[in-house]
Amino acid sequence: MLRIFDLGFLNFTRFDELTTAGIWVLTRKETRTVTRTERVLRTTATLHDQIVRLGSSATSQCTHPVRLVKWLHQGKWYSYLTNVLDPALLPAEYVVALYWQRWSIEDSFNVIKRRLGLAYFWTGSINGIQIRVWATWILYAVLVDLTDAVAEALNRPFHALSMEMVYRGLYHFTVAYHRGKADDPITYLAADAEGLGIIKRQRKNRGGATALLYLTIPSPP
Repeated sequence: MLRIFDLGFLNFTRFDELTTAGIWVLTRKETRTVTRTERVLRTTATLHDQIVRLGSSATSQCTHPVRLVKWLHQGKWYSYLTNVLDPALLPAEYVVALYWQRWSIEDSFNVIKRRLGLAYFWTGSINGIQIRVWATWILYAVLVDLTDAVAEALNRPFHALSMEMVYRGLYHFTVAYHRGKADDPITYLAADAEGLGIIKRQRKNRGGATALLYLTIPSPP
């Protein structure tokens, strides 16, 4: 598992604790964070990959070395930190692409709370809360799988589809099903993807990476 933290993760002690526990992390480096290069892994005109030490002195440094990946995009350098030191396990390009996908976490919580109704509910017990949260996340997982299946049927990437509109489209499928006009939700939603608003409208490129990469990183020995 690779944990992705937002910009501002500067607790060196916690960083060491996670590394010692074999927990892989990825975050963006703040400008004020001091680093000392120990080894250069790769250098190109647009990408630098190095093993560094965090901290300005021996007493304030991280015990474990980390990896610093710098990427030049539209005239600006972006810097990322990870404790996955082997580029064969986590290539530098993956570091950049995965961090740019961190906003999908916020999107998932937005769908869970706003569309699936977890923002407000009443229950009289802790068990009731746990059941509601667990059931909602199961429904979300099913919705993700359904959206992915529709994307595959349309031969489009997952991020090109609106999960919210797939969810809304299930109402129309249910009506069609009871009228005997449809029996497969994937086929139904893919056939009228434009009309149901499932395919997102094209927006101006804001410079973010669009490729979502799935990878498994082995645990350390």
